[in-house]
Amino acid sequence: METVVIGAGQQGCGVAGALQEVGREALVLERGEIGQAWAHERWDSLLIGSGNQSVRLPGWEYDGGDPYGCPSGPELARVLRRYAAERKLDVRQHTAVRRVECPPDASDRDDVRFRTHLEGGGVIGSRNLVAAVGGYAAPRTPALAADVDASVHQIHSHAYRNPEGLPDGAVLVVGAGISGQQIADELVDAGRRTFLSVGRHRAWPRRYRGRGIPEWMRALPSLYEEFGAVGGDGGPVLPGLPVTAIRDKRADLNLGTLAAKGVTLVGSVRAADGRRLHLKDNVVAVAEESARSFRRVIDMIDAHIRERGFPAPQERPAPAVCLEHVADFGDRLDLAGHGIATIVWCTGFGPDYRILPDHVLDEHGAPIQNRGLLGALPGLYYAGLPDGNSLLPVGIGANVENGRFIARLIHADHVLRTDPSAPLVPA
Repeated sequence: METVVIGAGQQGCGVAGALQEVGREALVLERGEIGQAWAHERWDSLLIGSGNQSVRLPGWEYDGGDPYGCPSGPELARVLRRYAAERKLDVRQHTAVRRVECPPDASDRDDVRFRTHLEGGGVIGSRNLVAAVGGYAAPRTPALAADVDASVHQIHSHAYRNPEGLPDGAVLVVGAGISGQQIADELVDAGRRTFLSVGRHRAWPRRYRGRGIPEWMRALPSLYEEFGAVGGDGGPVLPGLPVTAIRDKRADLNLGTLAAKGVTLVGSVRAADGRRLHLKDNVVAVAEESARSFRRVIDMIDAHIRERGFPAPQERPAPAVCLEHVADFGDRLDLAGHGIATIVWCTGFGPDYRILPDHVLDEHGAPIQNRGLLGALPGLYYAGLPDGNSLLPVGIGANVENGRFIARLIHADHVLRTDPSAPLVPA
Protein backbone atom coordinates (compact mmCIF):
# COMPACT_ATOMS: atom_id res chain seq x y z
CA MET A 1 0.00 0.00 0.00
CA GLU A 2 1.09 3.58 -0.56
CA THR A 3 -0.09 4.54 2.94
CA VAL A 4 -0.94 2.54 6.05
CA VAL A 5 -2.95 4.26 8.80
CA ILE A 6 -2.92 2.69 12.26
CA GLY A 7 -6.13 3.43 14.15
CA ALA A 8 -9.73 3.94 12.99
CA GLY A 9 -10.86 6.60 15.41
CA GLN A 10 -11.77 10.10 14.26
CA GLN A 11 -8.14 10.91 13.40
CA GLY A 12 -7.49 7.76 11.39
CA CYS A 13 -10.77 8.05 9.50
CA GLY A 14 -10.01 11.73 8.92
CA VAL A 15 -6.64 10.96 7.33
CA ALA A 16 -8.12 8.23 5.13
CA GLY A 17 -10.96 10.52 4.07
CA ALA A 18 -8.57 13.39 3.28
CA LEU A 19 -6.35 11.09 1.21
CA GLN A 20 -9.40 9.93 -0.71
CA GLU A 21 -10.22 13.60 -1.50
CA VAL A 22 -6.89 13.93 -3.35
CA GLY A 23 -7.16 10.57 -5.07
CA ARG A 24 -4.75 8.67 -2.85
CA GLU A 25 -5.62 5.33 -1.26
CA ALA A 26 -4.88 4.21 2.27
CA LEU A 27 -5.32 1.03 4.27
CA VAL A 28 -6.57 1.63 7.83
CA LEU A 29 -5.73 -0.99 10.47
CA GLU A 30 -7.87 -1.11 13.62
CA ARG A 31 -7.25 -3.45 16.59
CA GLY A 32 -10.97 -3.50 17.42
CA GLU A 33 -13.90 -1.83 15.69
CA ILE A 34 -14.14 1.56 14.03
CA GLY A 35 -14.47 4.03 16.90
CA GLN A 36 -13.37 1.33 19.36
CA ALA A 37 -12.43 3.59 22.26
CA TRP A 38 -15.59 5.70 22.02
CA ALA A 39 -17.88 2.70 21.70
CA HIS A 40 -16.39 0.30 24.22
CA GLU A 41 -13.70 1.90 26.40
CA ARG A 42 -15.40 4.81 28.15
CA TRP A 43 -18.09 5.04 30.81
CA ASP A 44 -21.73 4.70 29.74
CA SER A 45 -22.84 8.26 30.51
CA LEU A 46 -19.84 10.05 28.96
CA LEU A 47 -20.79 13.20 27.08
CA ILE A 48 -18.44 14.87 24.59
CA GLY A 49 -18.20 18.52 25.57
CA SER A 50 -17.22 19.92 22.17
CA GLY A 51 -20.74 19.10 20.98
CA ASN A 52 -22.34 17.70 17.84
CA GLN A 53 -21.17 20.65 15.74
CA SER A 54 -17.57 19.60 16.32
CA VAL A 55 -18.19 16.15 14.83
CA ARG A 56 -16.91 16.81 11.34
CA LEU A 57 -14.77 14.82 8.93
CA PRO A 58 -13.25 15.60 5.50
CA GLY A 59 -16.18 16.31 3.21
CA TRP A 60 -18.74 15.68 5.96
CA GLU A 61 -20.44 18.02 8.42
CA TYR A 62 -22.94 17.28 11.18
CA ASP A 63 -26.37 16.87 9.61
CA GLY A 64 -28.55 16.02 12.60
CA GLY A 65 -31.21 18.06 14.36
CA ASP A 66 -29.36 18.86 17.60
CA PRO A 67 -26.22 20.85 16.71
CA TYR A 68 -25.74 22.13 20.27
CA GLY A 69 -26.24 18.78 21.96
CA CYS A 70 -23.37 16.71 23.35
CA PRO A 71 -23.02 13.24 21.83
CA SER A 72 -22.22 10.11 23.77
CA GLY A 73 -19.24 7.91 22.93
CA PRO A 74 -21.30 5.27 21.09
CA GLU A 75 -23.05 8.01 19.09
CA LEU A 76 -19.69 9.33 17.89
CA ALA A 77 -18.58 5.78 17.03
CA ARG A 78 -21.71 5.34 14.90
CA VAL A 79 -20.86 8.54 13.00
CA LEU A 80 -17.38 7.21 12.25
CA ARG A 81 -18.78 3.88 11.03
CA ARG A 82 -21.31 5.61 8.83
CA TYR A 83 -18.58 7.84 7.36
CA ALA A 84 -16.28 4.89 6.65
CA ALA A 85 -19.13 2.98 4.99
CA GLU A 86 -20.37 5.88 2.88
CA ARG A 87 -16.85 6.79 1.74
CA LYS A 88 -15.94 3.13 1.24
CA LEU A 89 -12.75 3.58 3.24
CA ASP A 90 -10.51 0.52 3.30
CA VAL A 91 -10.60 -0.38 7.00
CA ARG A 92 -9.51 -3.75 8.37
CA GLN A 93 -11.18 -4.15 11.76
CA HIS A 94 -9.91 -6.56 14.43
CA THR A 95 -6.44 -6.30 12.92
CA ALA A 96 -3.90 -5.48 15.61
CA VAL A 97 -0.39 -4.30 14.80
CA ARG A 98 2.49 -6.11 16.50
CA ARG A 99 5.31 -3.81 15.40
CA VAL A 100 6.44 -1.45 12.67
CA GLU A 101 9.83 -1.90 11.05
CA CYS A 102 11.66 0.91 9.28
CA PRO A 103 14.31 -0.57 6.96
CA PRO A 104 17.51 1.37 7.62
CA ASP A 105 18.52 1.39 3.96
CA ALA A 106 15.21 2.81 2.64
CA SER A 107 15.69 5.71 0.21
CA ASP A 108 13.46 8.50 -1.01
CA ARG A 109 12.76 6.45 -4.17
CA ASP A 110 11.70 3.21 -2.47
CA ASP A 111 8.09 2.09 -2.49
CA VAL A 112 8.55 0.40 0.89
CA ARG A 113 9.91 2.52 3.71
CA PHE A 114 7.85 0.81 6.44
CA ARG A 115 6.89 -2.78 7.14
CA THR A 116 3.88 -3.22 9.43
CA HIS A 117 3.84 -6.63 11.13
CA LEU A 118 0.37 -7.83 12.17
CA GLU A 119 -0.43 -9.75 15.34
CA GLY A 120 -2.23 -12.41 13.33
CA GLY A 121 0.68 -12.83 10.93
CA GLY A 122 1.54 -11.10 7.71
CA VAL A 123 3.44 -7.95 6.81
CA ILE A 124 2.21 -4.89 4.93
CA GLY A 125 4.79 -2.77 3.15
CA SER A 126 4.11 0.93 2.64
CA ARG A 127 5.84 4.12 1.60
CA ASN A 128 4.00 6.16 4.24
CA LEU A 129 2.82 5.35 7.73
CA VAL A 130 0.33 7.37 9.79
CA ALA A 131 0.09 6.54 13.48
CA ALA A 132 -3.38 7.71 14.47
CA VAL A 133 -3.51 6.25 17.95
CA GLY A 134 -3.42 9.68 19.61
CA GLY A 135 -1.63 10.82 22.73
CA TYR A 136 -4.11 9.36 25.20
CA ALA A 137 -4.17 5.62 24.58
CA ALA A 138 -2.64 4.04 27.70
CA PRO A 139 -4.49 4.38 31.05
CA ARG A 140 -2.28 5.84 33.77
CA THR A 141 -2.60 4.72 37.37
CA PRO A 142 -0.11 6.09 39.91
CA ALA A 143 2.41 3.70 41.44
CA LEU A 144 1.03 4.41 44.93
CA ALA A 145 -2.09 2.40 43.99
CA ALA A 146 -0.04 -0.71 44.81
CA ASP A 147 0.20 0.47 48.42
CA VAL A 148 -3.59 0.53 48.93
CA ASP A 149 -5.04 -2.34 50.98
CA ALA A 150 -6.16 -5.25 48.77
CA SER A 151 -9.67 -5.11 50.29
CA VAL A 152 -10.30 -1.84 48.44
CA HIS A 153 -11.60 -2.31 44.89
CA GLN A 154 -9.56 -0.22 42.44
CA ILE A 155 -10.50 0.62 38.86
CA HIS A 156 -9.31 3.12 36.25
CA SER A 157 -11.87 5.30 34.48
CA HIS A 158 -10.92 3.34 31.34
CA ALA A 159 -12.75 0.33 32.83
CA TYR A 160 -15.52 2.16 34.75
CA ARG A 161 -18.97 1.89 33.18
CA ASN A 162 -21.67 2.88 35.72
CA PRO A 163 -22.41 3.00 39.50
CA GLU A 164 -24.14 -0.37 39.43
CA GLY A 165 -20.91 -2.02 38.36
CA LEU A 166 -19.11 -1.04 41.58
CA PRO A 167 -19.23 -2.83 44.96
CA ASP A 168 -21.49 -1.40 47.66
CA GLY A 169 -20.04 1.34 49.81
CA ALA A 170 -18.63 4.82 49.39
CA VAL A 171 -16.47 5.68 46.38
CA LEU A 172 -13.34 7.81 46.12
CA VAL A 173 -12.77 9.35 42.70
CA VAL A 174 -9.19 10.51 42.19
CA GLY A 175 -8.75 13.28 39.63
CA ALA A 176 -10.82 16.38 38.83
CA GLY A 177 -10.71 16.44 35.05
CA ILE A 178 -13.62 15.62 32.75
CA SER A 179 -13.78 11.96 33.74
CA GLY A 180 -13.38 12.61 37.48
CA GLN A 181 -16.05 15.29 37.65
CA GLN A 182 -18.56 13.54 35.39
CA ILE A 183 -18.14 10.24 37.23
CA ALA A 184 -18.36 11.88 40.67
CA ASP A 185 -21.50 13.70 39.53
CA GLU A 186 -23.05 10.44 38.33
CA LEU A 187 -22.16 8.61 41.55
CA VAL A 188 -23.63 11.22 43.89
CA ASP A 189 -26.79 11.42 41.78
CA ALA A 190 -27.07 7.63 42.10
CA GLY A 191 -27.10 7.98 45.89
CA ARG A 192 -23.54 6.81 46.47
CA ARG A 193 -21.49 8.56 49.14
CA THR A 194 -18.80 10.13 46.99
CA PHE A 195 -15.38 11.60 47.68
CA LEU A 196 -13.37 13.46 45.04
CA SER A 197 -9.62 13.91 45.32
CA VAL A 198 -8.84 17.19 43.58
CA GLY A 199 -5.99 18.04 41.24
CA ARG A 200 -5.04 20.90 38.96
CA HIS A 201 -7.61 21.43 36.25
CA ARG A 202 -9.48 24.08 34.30
CA ALA A 203 -13.03 25.15 35.13
CA TRP A 204 -15.06 26.84 32.38
CA PRO A 205 -18.71 27.88 32.14
CA ARG A 206 -20.95 25.69 30.03
CA ARG A 207 -22.55 28.74 28.38
CA TYR A 208 -21.82 32.45 28.34
CA ARG A 209 -23.52 35.43 26.69
CA GLY A 210 -26.01 33.32 24.80
CA ARG A 211 -23.57 30.78 23.36
CA GLY A 212 -22.09 27.48 24.41
CA ILE A 213 -18.39 27.54 25.24
CA PRO A 214 -17.55 25.11 22.38
CA GLU A 215 -19.01 27.69 19.96
CA TRP A 216 -16.86 30.45 21.43
CA MET A 217 -13.82 28.18 21.19
CA ARG A 218 -14.41 27.59 17.49
CA ALA A 219 -14.95 31.30 16.85
CA LEU A 220 -12.05 32.45 19.07
CA PRO A 221 -9.20 29.91 18.78
CA SER A 222 -7.05 31.93 21.18
CA LEU A 223 -9.17 30.45 24.00
CA TYR A 224 -7.06 27.32 23.52
CA GLU A 225 -4.16 29.27 25.01
CA GLU A 226 -5.80 28.56 28.36
CA PHE A 227 -4.72 24.94 27.88
CA GLY A 228 -1.03 25.83 28.22
CA ALA A 229 1.30 23.59 30.17
CA VAL A 230 1.21 23.64 33.95
CA GLY A 231 3.88 22.32 36.27
CA GLY A 232 3.58 18.75 37.49
CA ASP A 233 5.72 16.65 39.79
CA GLY A 234 7.50 15.22 36.77
CA GLY A 235 7.75 18.48 34.84
CA PRO A 236 5.28 20.29 32.57
CA VAL A 237 2.08 18.44 31.78
CA LEU A 238 -0.86 19.21 29.55
CA PRO A 239 -4.08 19.62 31.52
CA GLY A 240 -7.17 18.01 30.12
CA LEU A 241 -10.07 19.87 28.58
CA PRO A 242 -12.48 21.61 30.97
CA VAL A 243 -15.85 20.09 31.79
CA THR A 244 -18.49 21.62 29.53
CA ALA A 245 -20.89 18.70 28.96
CA ILE A 246 -23.50 18.37 31.70
CA ARG A 247 -26.12 15.64 31.82
CA ASP A 248 -28.97 17.88 32.98
CA LYS A 249 -27.98 20.66 30.50
CA ARG A 250 -28.61 23.32 33.14
CA ALA A 251 -25.99 24.10 35.77
CA ASP A 252 -22.23 24.19 35.34
CA LEU A 253 -20.18 21.29 36.65
CA ASN A 254 -17.19 22.21 38.80
CA LEU A 255 -15.86 21.67 42.31
CA GLY A 256 -18.33 24.18 43.71
CA THR A 257 -21.41 22.51 42.25
CA LEU A 258 -20.17 19.05 43.24
CA ALA A 259 -19.56 20.16 46.82
CA ALA A 260 -23.05 21.69 46.93
CA LYS A 261 -24.52 18.35 45.81
CA GLY A 262 -22.82 16.54 48.68
CA VAL A 263 -19.56 15.32 47.17
CA THR A 264 -16.81 15.46 49.80
CA LEU A 265 -13.74 17.15 48.34
CA VAL A 266 -10.37 15.92 49.60
CA GLY A 267 -6.82 16.93 48.72
CA SER A 268 -4.54 15.45 46.09
CA VAL A 269 -3.30 11.97 46.96
CA ARG A 270 0.42 11.90 47.83
CA ALA A 271 0.89 8.37 49.19
CA ALA A 272 -0.97 5.30 50.42
CA ASP A 273 -0.49 3.16 53.49
CA GLY A 274 -2.95 0.29 53.47
CA ARG A 275 -6.33 1.80 54.25
CA ARG A 276 -4.99 5.30 54.83
CA LEU A 277 -4.22 7.86 52.14
CA HIS A 278 -1.86 10.77 52.69
CA LEU A 279 -3.15 13.94 51.06
CA LYS A 280 -2.08 17.43 50.20
CA ASP A 281 -4.18 19.86 52.22
CA ASN A 282 -5.01 21.81 49.07
CA VAL A 283 -8.75 21.62 48.38
CA VAL A 284 -9.40 25.36 48.73
CA ALA A 285 -6.24 26.32 46.84
CA VAL A 286 -7.14 24.08 43.88
CA ALA A 287 -10.75 25.27 43.83
CA GLU A 288 -9.67 28.91 43.93
CA GLU A 289 -7.24 28.42 41.04
CA SER A 290 -9.91 26.68 38.95
CA ALA A 291 -12.28 29.56 39.75
CA ARG A 292 -9.65 31.98 38.46
CA SER A 293 -9.37 30.04 35.20
CA PHE A 294 -13.18 30.23 34.96
CA ARG A 295 -12.96 34.02 35.34
CA ARG A 296 -10.08 34.31 32.83
CA VAL A 297 -12.13 32.65 30.10
CA ILE A 298 -15.05 35.01 30.68
CA ASP A 299 -12.69 37.99 30.59
CA MET A 300 -11.12 36.75 27.33
CA ILE A 301 -14.54 36.38 25.68
CA ASP A 302 -15.59 39.82 26.91
CA ALA A 303 -12.36 41.35 25.57
CA HIS A 304 -12.89 39.85 22.11
CA ILE A 305 -16.50 41.00 22.06
CA ARG A 306 -15.46 44.58 22.93
CA GLU A 307 -12.57 44.65 20.46
CA ARG A 308 -14.62 43.32 17.53
CA GLY A 309 -17.87 45.07 18.40
CA PHE A 310 -19.89 41.87 18.48
CA PRO A 311 -23.55 42.49 19.47
CA ALA A 312 -23.58 39.65 22.00
CA PRO A 313 -26.10 39.98 24.85
CA GLN A 314 -24.81 41.03 28.25
CA GLU A 315 -24.99 38.47 31.03
CA ARG A 316 -25.37 39.85 34.53
CA PRO A 317 -24.30 38.56 36.88
CA ALA A 318 -21.57 36.71 35.06
CA PRO A 319 -21.35 33.01 35.93
CA ALA A 320 -18.79 32.06 38.56
CA VAL A 321 -17.58 29.08 40.56
CA CYS A 322 -19.37 29.13 43.91
CA LEU A 323 -16.91 28.25 46.68
CA GLU A 324 -19.45 28.44 49.52
CA HIS A 325 -19.42 24.69 50.19
CA VAL A 326 -15.71 24.14 49.48
CA ALA A 327 -13.48 23.53 52.49
CA ASP A 328 -10.09 21.99 53.19
CA PHE A 329 -10.25 18.39 54.34
CA GLY A 330 -6.91 17.76 55.98
CA ASP A 331 -3.93 15.60 55.11
CA ARG A 332 -5.29 12.09 55.88
CA LEU A 333 -8.15 10.00 54.53
CA ASP A 334 -9.12 6.84 56.43
CA LEU A 335 -10.72 4.65 53.78
CA ALA A 336 -12.24 2.17 56.21
CA GLY A 337 -13.42 4.89 58.59
CA HIS A 338 -15.39 6.56 55.79
CA GLY A 339 -16.70 3.29 54.35
CA ILE A 340 -14.81 3.72 51.07
CA ALA A 341 -14.92 0.40 49.24
CA THR A 342 -13.84 1.58 45.78
CA ILE A 343 -11.27 3.93 44.27
CA VAL A 344 -11.84 5.10 40.70
CA TRP A 345 -8.57 6.41 39.30
CA CYS A 346 -9.38 9.24 36.88
CA THR A 347 -5.71 9.96 36.43
CA GLY A 348 -5.60 10.23 32.69
CA PHE A 349 -3.97 8.52 29.78
CA GLY A 350 -0.59 8.63 28.14
CA PRO A 351 0.76 7.80 24.69
CA ASP A 352 1.42 4.21 23.72
CA TYR A 353 3.69 3.98 20.70
CA ARG A 354 5.57 0.81 21.59
CA ILE A 355 4.76 -0.64 18.17
CA LEU A 356 7.16 1.89 16.60
CA PRO A 357 10.95 1.51 16.47
CA ASP A 358 12.87 2.97 19.40
CA HIS A 359 14.78 5.43 17.25
CA VAL A 360 11.62 7.42 16.39
CA LEU A 361 10.68 7.76 20.09
CA ASP A 362 12.21 9.84 22.86
CA GLU A 363 13.54 8.56 26.18
CA HIS A 364 9.98 8.53 27.60
CA GLY A 365 8.56 6.49 24.72
CA ALA A 366 6.76 9.49 23.20
CA PRO A 367 7.04 10.22 19.46
CA ILE A 368 9.75 12.58 18.28
CA GLN A 369 7.61 14.91 16.22
CA ASN A 370 7.17 18.37 14.76
CA ARG A 371 3.88 20.27 14.90
CA GLY A 372 2.21 17.15 16.30
CA LEU A 373 2.01 15.72 12.77
CA LEU A 374 5.46 15.10 11.31
CA GLY A 375 7.53 12.15 12.47
CA ALA A 376 11.28 11.71 12.76
CA LEU A 377 11.51 9.83 9.43
CA PRO A 378 10.36 10.75 5.91
CA GLY A 379 6.89 9.33 5.34
CA LEU A 380 6.10 8.98 9.05
CA TYR A 381 3.15 11.02 10.29
CA TYR A 382 1.06 11.34 13.44
CA ALA A 383 -2.57 12.37 13.79
CA GLY A 384 -4.02 13.40 17.14
CA LEU A 385 -0.91 14.41 19.07
CA PRO A 386 -0.75 17.64 21.10
CA ASP A 387 1.41 20.30 19.48
CA GLY A 388 3.69 21.73 22.14
CA ASN A 389 1.45 23.26 24.80
CA SER A 390 -1.71 23.27 22.67
CA LEU A 391 -4.48 20.70 22.71
CA LEU A 392 -6.04 22.18 19.56
CA PRO A 393 -4.75 19.36 17.26
CA VAL A 394 -6.40 16.64 19.39
CA GLY A 395 -9.92 18.05 19.20
CA ILE A 396 -12.50 15.93 17.42
CA GLY A 397 -13.00 18.40 14.58
CA ALA A 398 -9.24 18.88 14.19
CA ASN A 399 -9.08 15.62 12.25
CA VAL A 400 -10.12 17.56 9.13
CA GLU A 401 -7.15 19.95 9.21
CA ASN A 402 -4.78 17.22 10.40
CA GLY A 403 -5.89 14.82 7.68
CA ARG A 404 -5.69 17.35 4.88
CA PHE A 405 -2.25 18.54 5.98
CA ILE A 406 -0.93 14.96 5.84
CA ALA A 407 -2.79 14.23 2.59
CA ARG A 408 -1.21 17.27 0.87
CA LEU A 409 2.29 16.05 1.74
CA ILE A 410 1.59 12.48 0.63
CA HIS A 411 0.07 13.79 -2.61
CA ALA A 412 3.13 15.98 -3.24
CA ASP A 413 5.42 13.00 -2.63
CA HIS A 414 3.43 10.93 -5.14
CA VAL A 415 3.54 13.67 -7.80
CA LEU A 416 7.29 14.21 -7.46
CA ARG A 417 7.92 10.48 -7.92
CA THR A 418 5.50 9.83 -10.78
CA ASP A 419 4.72 13.05 -12.68
CA PRO A 420 7.01 15.96 -11.74
CA SER A 421 5.18 18.30 -14.14
CA ALA A 422 1.85 17.92 -12.30
CA PRO A 423 0.76 20.43 -9.64
CA LEU A 424 2.02 19.65 -6.15
CA VAL A 425 -1.21 20.91 -4.61
CA PRO A 426 -4.33 19.11 -5.85
CA ALA A 427 -7.08 21.19 -7.41
